[in-house]
Amino acid sequence: MADRIAPHARAEASRSFAGQRWSLADIPWCAIRHDAAAQSEAFFYLVASASLMESATDLYTQNLIEFFAGDDEVTSWLEDYWLPEELQHGKALRRYVETVWPQFDWEPAYLQFVEEFRPYCDMALEVARSLEMASRCVVETGTASYYTTLSRASPEPVLSLLARRIVEDEVRHYKHFYRFFRRYRETEAPSRAAVVPALWRRLKMSGGDDSFIVLKHVYRSRYPGSAFDAAVYRDVRRQCRNLVGDHFPHEMSVRMLLKPLALGPRVQRAALPVAIALARRLVP
Repeated sequence: MADRIAPHARAEASRSFAGQRWSLADIPWCAIRHDAAAQSEAFFYLVASASLMESATDLYTQNLIEFFAGDDEVTSWLEDYWLPEELQHGKALRRYVETVWPQFDWEPAYLQFVEEFRPYCDMALEVARSLEMASRCVVETGTASYYTTLSRASPEPVLSLLARRIVEDEVRHYKHFYRFFRRYRETEAPSRAAVVPALWRRLKMSGGDDSFIVLKHVYRSRYPGSAFDAAVYRDVRRQCRNLVGDHFPHEMSVRMLLKPLALGPRVQRAALPVAIALARRLVP
């Protein structure tokens, strides 16, 4: 297995991290170790739910484009780079799911998910563009952390490679949103007292209605006719946490979350270990 993946790993190492792209053709699908991938049902939930969620990115992208109308740099980047890359994540994850778990009927599950999820996509945006960019940084922090965890925890090498590719995109997206945040901060001058609640509001959405909805449709498609309620949801989430919790990138996540606060060096040094310790308690 290592010999079959090594050329891709070597090619990856030779590329420049910044601004580099990848395609589905770069993933060695034929090298997937089906026995390793299918050994845990929790991995199925993690990958299948991500494939549905990423594939639905276009449902709420228009809200962002309209919110930033008039800023051609932002709207063109959202349309021409961010959205296509997010949708590619969905396509790649779908292909992985359909390869490893062919019994999962992906298309009907996705259509049912979209039907229920669509109303939630008319989300309330922040009152200022700078605060919305800070909120976007939280989203990209969450996705970068999710796929970093998945890559570290996966017993299957191709899934680890695919997750690393996605992480690179998500980190690059974070850098763009953070740059836009800094630009808007120069004109809107939001106080730290305004930025903190914006970050917190977005953090509270993590694991909220969207997580429940997507896992419900993955579960129901895997177990037709079975009920999916709060107890089942908690059990599935527990299985996933038990599987990947030790691999969560606490320090990376905390550093990304703190960045929009523009803390001074001394405050940053004092706050970082405390925040990391708190993150380890909250995200075991």
